[in-house]
Amino acid sequence: MPLRIYDTFTRSKQEFRPIRGNHVGMYVCGITVYDLCHIGHARSAIVFDTIYRYLQAKSYDVTFVKNFTDIDDKIINRANREGLTAGQVAERYIEEYYRDMDRLGLRKPTHEPRATLHIGGIIDLVQELIRKGHAYEVSGDVYYAVRSFQGYGKLSGKDIEELEAGARVEPGEAKRDPLDFALWKKSKPGEPSWESPWGRGRPGWHIECSAMSTHFLGESFDLHGGGMDLIFPHHENEIAQSEGATGKRFVSYWLHNGFVQTNKEKMSKSLGNFFTIREILERFEPQALRLFALMHHYRNPVDFSEQSLREAEKALYRGYASLRLLRGLPATGKPLLLPERLEALSDRIDELNNGFFEAMDDDFNTAGALSCLFDLMRLINTHFKDATAGPETGVVKGIDAFVRKAADILGVFDSDPSAFLSSRREKRLAGLGLTKGAVEEMLERRALLRKERAFKDADAIRAELLRQGISIMDTPGGTVWDIADE
Repeated sequence: MPLRIYDTFTRSKQEFRPIRGNHVGMYVCGITVYDLCHIGHARSAIVFDTIYRYLQAKSYDVTFVKNFTDIDDKIINRANREGLTAGQVAERYIEEYYRDMDRLGLRKPTHEPRATLHIGGIIDLVQELIRKGHAYEVSGDVYYAVRSFQGYGKLSGKDIEELEAGARVEPGEAKRDPLDFALWKKSKPGEPSWESPWGRGRPGWHIECSAMSTHFLGESFDLHGGGMDLIFPHHENEIAQSEGATGKRFVSYWLHNGFVQTNKEKMSKSLGNFFTIREILERFEPQALRLFALMHHYRNPVDFSEQSLREAEKALYRGYASLRLLRGLPATGKPLLLPERLEALSDRIDELNNGFFEAMDDDFNTAGALSCLFDLMRLINTHFKDATAGPETGVVKGIDAFVRKAADILGVFDSDPSAFLSSRREKRLAGLGLTKGAVEEMLERRALLRKERAFKDADAIRAELLRQGISIMDTPGGTVWDIADE
C-alpha cells in the first residue's frame, strides 16, 4: 500500500511522491524561544518526530529541518524585563527545549537553523521580492504587497475581500494596504538589529521560514508541517513570499496537527490554560506523554486531562509487562501450542503487522497502528502468560521483531521492559513510603505462615499489603507482587 498523506492545500489525501526520487525534504516550524514549552508544543514535536521516523523506516533519505525563532517581540520583552540580552534569553530557552525534547525521545532533525544566523539570506529574499514588485520599503520598514500575489489565501481558503474587511493598520505602521505584512522592521532604540539596504532593523516572523527552508531544501520541497494555528497567516504568507520570489510551487504537501485543548479550548500561553512539559514529566513517564499524543490521529484535536494521561500511563505499563513476559520466556523447550494453533497465531501476527503499516500508510494513523500493537500485547498475554516451557522460536522472534520495529517508529516501548518496570515500581514504592525489602520481608512471613497452614494470619498480611497499595498473586512459580492500582 503506498503512503497517502492528507494535504491541507488540496483538502484531500494524496499519494506521496517525492520530488527527487528517494529523497524527502521536510520542514517544520519550530518554537519561538522565550519560555518553557507546554504540552501543545510536545504534541506537535512528537507528531512530526514520528512522521520523520516513519519516513526513515520506509527507507527514504530524509532531510528534516526544524527552526528556532530566536528574534521576536516576546523574546525582546522578556529580555527587557529580566535585564538580559535577547540572545541570552533565546540561548536559555533553546537549552531548556533540548532538555524537554530529549526526555520525550525526539530524534535530532538534520538541521536546526536559527533566524539570527540567516539574516543575509533573509535580506537577499526581501530584495528579490522588491525587485519583482511584491514588496516595498517605507522609512526603513519593508512590507509584502499581498494584492501583488495572485491566489493569496489558497492554502487557508480565505477570500481576500473578507480579509480586507477585518484588516487594520497598527499605530506606527506606514503600509499601503491593511492586508500587507512586514518583511523587515526598522529597529527601535535598544532592540537587536542588523545592517540592511533599508537601514538597521530585524526580520519579520514569516520571512525567516521562507529563507531557511529554501536554504536547506531548495526552492521547492516535499513536506511542510506545523500546528493548525499556523495555516493562516504564517503558512499562507510563506507561500506568497516563496512563490512570489521564485515563481515555483513552494511545497508539495502541507501537514497540520490539531490542537491540545483544555475543556474544549485551545491550550496556549496567552490564555493561561497550559501545562509545561516540565510540570507533566515531574508526575508522569515521558513515554506516557508520547503515547497520549499518539493515541489520537495527528489532525484531530485532543482534550487534555490528567485522567487521560493516567490512562495512557497505565496502558504503557501493561504493554511493558507483556514485553517482559515475552522476553523472559525460556529459549528452549517443547512447543506450548498445537501445530494448528501455532499456525493460527502466526497468521494473526502477520495480520497485525500488516495492519500496523497499513494504518501508518494511511496519513500516519498512529491511533490505528497502536491498536494493532496493543492487540499483539493481548496475544502475548493470552498465549504465554502461564508458560513453563519455550514456545516455537520462530513465533517469538516474529512477535519481537514486530514490536521492535513498531517501537522504533513510535518511540514507545523501546526501553528494556524489566529495567523500565523495575524503575517504575521503585518510584511508586517511594511514593507509598515503602521499600522493596520491606515488601519482600512481609511476603516471606506470609509464605512461612501458609506453610504452617496459618491461613488466617497469612490473609491478614495480604490485606495489610493491599491497604498499603501492594497487590499479590500466588502462581505455580511463586508469589509475585505489584502496585495495586495499576
